[in-house]
Amino acid sequence: MSSYTPPVGQQPARRARPLWLRSAIITVCMVAALLVIELIDAAMRYDLDSAGIEPRQVDGLDGILWAPLLHADWQHLFANLMPGAVLCFLVLMTQRFLVVTGIIWVVSGLGVWLFAAPYSITVGASGIIFGWLTFLIVRGLFNRDLWQILGGAVLFLIYGSILWGVLPSDPMISWQAHLFGAVAGVLAAWLLSARDRRRRQGAEVSGVSS
Repeated sequence: MSSYTPPVGQQPARRARPLWLRSAIITVCMVAALLVIELIDAAMRYDLDSAGIEPRQVDGLDGILWAPLLHADWQHLFANLMPGAVLCFLVLMTQRFLVVTGIIWVVSGLGVWLFAAPYSITVGASGIIFGWLTFLIVRGLFNRDLWQILGGAVLFLIYGSILWGVLPSDPMISWQAHLFGAVAGVLAAWLLSARDRRRRQGAEVSGVSS
């Protein structure tokens, strides 16, 4: 029995993983990373939490980078994990994850740094979660896409009640992170829809000219 090996350059192309599988794998990895970070934080008696956002302190600005990765305790982390994992997966499915998350991360963090109570330290991923939620809810309106609008309506019915968290209530909960995260999600949806419209218009113009 003989075998045949295709020449280099004629090797069969490896099939790419479907988008939903890639999104699920990345989501699981991110959840695992948060669990590991919290485990290290707990082992250090939560000393890592001091790297959170310190309002209006120049040396607290770097907390904008670290705060969403840190949580006050396990209860705080688990409260964020379930909605965070679902919304993370859905944003990954839009293939705009890095841009959307980057906008939300920075705007939410700056909002906390500017407006949170003095002498406080803010940690937690809830600002990112609020931003992902509002992005997914409103992006269909900006894109004028019926299916995205319907998907946003379903998400609003499931998770919309958490948006009350943008209002001041518990002094131990950062409504500033929630509010500015939610605003950033809307901003991201608007910015990306504007860019998509310009691309479509450019494509239509090039199509007509050719």
